[in-house]
Amino acid sequence: MSDNFATSVLNITTGTSETVTDLTHDCEQFLARAAGGRDGLLNIFVPHATAGIAVLETGAGSDDDLLATLHTLLPADDRYQHRHGSPGHGRDHVLPALVPPHATLPVIAGRLELGTWQSVCLVDTNMDNTDRQVRLSFLG
Repeated sequence: MSDNFATSVLNITTGTSETVTDLTHDCEQFLARAAGGRDGLLNIFVPHATAGIAVLETGAGSDDDLLATLHTLLPADDRYQHRHGSPGHGRDHVLPALVPPHATLPVIAGRLELGTWQSVCLVDTNMDNTDRQVRLSFLG
């Protein structure tokens, strides 16, 4: 594998409630090892059909607002064709159409280039799957 590419997998336990999990620190730690001070791109990918990656402000209520908005847009009821799992689980399979399972972000001089209030987050509304993997890949 080229010195210009590095990848690693995070194992995240999200628990049995809907969550927005901040991955920014994990991304920064990965880049400290992988980027070597270079410019490039960080790709964050969650290989699950019921989770997504979002870039948003956390800690000021925006993460809760996102979950509330998803409840409005995707109610957890029996309207969905996809019906295995807990009631309303079909909504979890629609989530990646609104919160995609990936993000690609700029890396400048080995550091993640985010806005002042931006964080990289795993969004998981699936209460049936408590263990998630997130693949971080640096191309520089």
